[in-house]
Amino acid sequence: MSERGAAGPGPAAMQVCRIMRPDDANVAGNVHGGTVLKMIEEAGAIISTRHCNCRAGEPCVAALARVERTDFLSPMCIGEVATVSAEITYTSKHSVEVQVSVLSENILTGAKKVANKATLWYVPLSLKNVNKVVEVPPMQYARKEQEDEGRKRYEEQKLDRLETKQRNGDVIFPVINPGVTMKLMDEVAGIVAARHCKTNIVTASVDAINFHEKIKKGSVITVSGRMTFTSNKSMEIEVFVDADPFVDEPQERYRAVSAFFTYVSLSKEGKPLPVPQLLAETEDEKRRFEEGKGRYLQSKAKRQAQAQPAARQ
Repeated sequence: MSERGAAGPGPAAMQVCRIMRPDDANVAGNVHGGTVLKMIEEAGAIISTRHCNCRAGEPCVAALARVERTDFLSPMCIGEVATVSAEITYTSKHSVEVQVSVLSENILTGAKKVANKATLWYVPLSLKNVNKVVEVPPMQYARKEQEDEGRKRYEEQKLDRLETKQRNGDVIFPVINPGVTMKLMDEVAGIVAARHCKTNIVTASVDAINFHEKIKKGSVITVSGRMTFTSNKSMEIEVFVDADPFVDEPQERYRAVSAFFTYVSLSKEGKPLPVPQLLAETEDEKRRFEEGKGRYLQSKAKRQAQAQPAARQ
């Protein structure tokens, strides 16, 4: 693995590279989405922690508070080199927005393609007291428009987190080193998708990953998934992480993390295949199916809206 950062204190951008190994991929040679998520989070944590410690003050570590929708634009394969580029694009008083892109490179041919894009939000926690949130050093913007656009994104994700809190009756906690948990979540979602299709499957996207409660040291976690919606060529899987803390402070199991993963089915040639339709029988299954359909249509409309300006250029 190699890393490159900008010169000077508190770099606004950095890169991490590594080659994809056989244990990073499924039997078809496609790299697990969870492996990519883990690399994305590690890059975001490094650059956020560096920025939050770029000036004299209380030492802190950047903890992941939220992962926005992550799109898997192109599958990566064994032997390709993944270059993860992370850039700080906005800072509020107590949070840092990091935008990450992943470029895959075939080192035999030199061909490169954008594999992933993601947006993450971090919160700096004091090393002396991890329950204390410290202030974030403000970043310098090249243009006033960049700050205004960043503030708009900040308010949108803040509103979305509030809706999640109202829906689930809980709050969102920042989490240190959540990459392993996200990787496990992707593996469980992949098992659900593979059982349904009985074909090669790959991660297409991940909706916002919400951390509802901290997973305490010594806890036993249970990762579970269920299919909630199918379109003609995609599947939505809802994944939960429940924690059983029994070492220090025994208490009832609680919901720690939740997210929606979208998978697609691929042929041996890597072409999209039709997905067997999910049969919703109970009232809860029908409700979850309709909610999933709403998310699918909303996401589809957003992609089409984003594609229109690019098509006019």
